[in-house]
Amino acid sequence: MAHSPTSAVSGTSSRLAGLDALRGFDMFWICGADAFGHAFLKAANGPVSHALAEQFEHVAWQGFRFYDLIFPLFVFISGISIVLSRNAKPPAGDRGQAFLGIAKRAGLLYLLGVFFYRGYSGWENDIRYLGVLQRIALCYFSAATLHLFLSPRALKVTVVGILLGYWGLMTLVPVPGVGPANLQPDTNLAHWVDAHFLGGKKWNGAHDPEGLLSTLPAIASCLLGVLTGLFLKDPSRTAAQRLTGLTTAGLALLATGHLWGTAFPIIKNLWTSSYVCVAAGWSCLILALFHGLIDVKGWSGWAKPFTWIGMNSIAIYLASNLADFGKLARRLTGGEITTLLEGLHPGTAGVVTAFVSVGFCIWLGWLLHGRRIFLRV
Repeated sequence: MAHSPTSAVSGTSSRLAGLDALRGFDMFWICGADAFGHAFLKAANGPVSHALAEQFEHVAWQGFRFYDLIFPLFVFISGISIVLSRNAKPPAGDRGQAFLGIAKRAGLLYLLGVFFYRGYSGWENDIRYLGVLQRIALCYFSAATLHLFLSPRALKVTVVGILLGYWGLMTLVPVPGVGPANLQPDTNLAHWVDAHFLGGKKWNGAHDPEGLLSTLPAIASCLLGVLTGLFLKDPSRTAAQRLTGLTTAGLALLATGHLWGTAFPIIKNLWTSSYVCVAAGWSCLILALFHGLIDVKGWSGWAKPFTWIGMNSIAIYLASNLADFGKLARRLTGGEITTLLEGLHPGTAGVVTAFVSVGFCIWLGWLLHGRRIFLRV
C-alpha cells in the first residue's frame, strides 16, 4: 500500500524522522554495509583495522560486538513504532478490531519470512519456520498485543518477569538426556527444545539462533522498545528531558547487562537476558544520538540515505535477497576490473564491490522515496 508519510517534527509527533533514519541505518548494515566495512578495513591491512573488522562479524558464542547489535536494534525500533503508529491503542471497546489488524500484519510478516528462506519447497527439510522476519513477526504480535491490553506499569513487570524467568529456565532447569543446566552451544536447554519441537530447517543443524525458547527474551527486547516509545510520546517531557532520559536509560541498561553477564553470560545465539540489556542499552544511546541530531537540532541532511532506506526497510530487505545485490555487484566489478583494482592495492576490489552492493540498496530506497511509495507490512 502506498501513502505519504506524516511529516516529522521534534516533540511528540506520531512520526519521528530520527527513528526512520535509525531504522534505515540499521537496515543499511543488514543489506551489505557490513561487507563494505569489512572489506575496507581488510584492505587497510593492519592490527587496528583487523580489530575493527572483527566488529563486523558476530561473536562465535559469548561476548558482544557491533554486528551483534543490528538485529536486536531492529526489534527494539519495532517496539517503538508500535506506540508511535496511528491508533496504536484505541479505547477499550474498539480494541478487537485493532487486535485483528495486529494479527494480520504479524501473519503477513511471518509468511514473508518463510518465503525469504526458500518458501514451501519442502515441508520437512527446507522450510525455516523461525528466522529473522519470523522472529520480528512474533515479537511484534506479542508486544503490540500486550501494549493494547496492559498498562505501562504492567508492561514493565512483564519485561522483568520474562528476563528473570528466562534466566531461571536456562540456568536452573536440567536438560533432558544431558544433565544439569548449562550454556554450552550444543547441550543447553534452548538447543534441546529446538531439536525436539522445532521442525523444518534450522540455521545451525539442530539449533536455531531464532529458535523457540529464545524468542521469549526477544519479545522483552521489543517491549523495551514499546516502553521507550511511551516515554518519547509523553507530551509533558521537553526535548532535553527526552535526551537525558534516553541516555540515562541506555547507560543503566548497559551496566545492568554487563553486571548480569557475570552470572548469565552475554550470548546472542541464546538471546540471554544480559544480552537483551546490553543491546537495549546501546539502542537507547544510538536513538538519543539520532533523535537529538535530527528531531531536536534539525540536522537531517546527512541522514537522507538512511531515511530513504528506513521508510521502506522490509521491502528493501526482501529485495536485497531476491535480487541478491552482492551478486549483481560482483558481476559489475568482476573479471578485468577486479584484476585492475587488486593491482592498485590488495583488497580494493572487495571495497568497490561492497560499495556497489550497498549502492543498490540506497538507490532502491531513493527511488521508492522519490516516487512517494512507502510499502508497509
